Amino acid sequence: MSLVSLQGYKVDKIDFVSILENGAQVKLGNKYQYNVQYAKDRNVCKGEFDFEVHDSQNPDKFKVHVIVTGFFSYEDGKKELIHADSFKALFPYVKALITTITANCGIKPIIIPQIDIDNQQIYRFDKNSQ
Repeated sequence: MSLVSLQGYKVDKIDFVSILENGAQVKLGNKYQYNVQYAKDRNVCKGEFDFEVHDSQNPDKFKVHVIVTGFFSYEDGKKELIHADSFKALFPYVKALITTITANCGIKPIIIPQIDIDNQQIYRFDKNSQ
């Protein structure tokens, strides 16, 4: 059972570059970052998902970069679990956005593979404790 409930999301950034020669071979790579900020005195947070897929040999010739912010309510629980659950709730929207952007730009749609957040290290930095 999920600790979070996605209340909505917004797309903050879309950056699409495709200046490849016709017939060029592309080896795709990706990088992403996900950060959660918690409101004081309320069980709400926002998660910022920064995702880029690019040609690993020529990233300046092909890339899709999006930043999507999700707004969540959550039940009490460890922040690491809330982080992972909010990631899982927002990821399908980021994945669909990248597929839609590439399909609508006249290239073969890019379908991002699943990301197993449960088996990744989550680093926690509390701003008010520094």
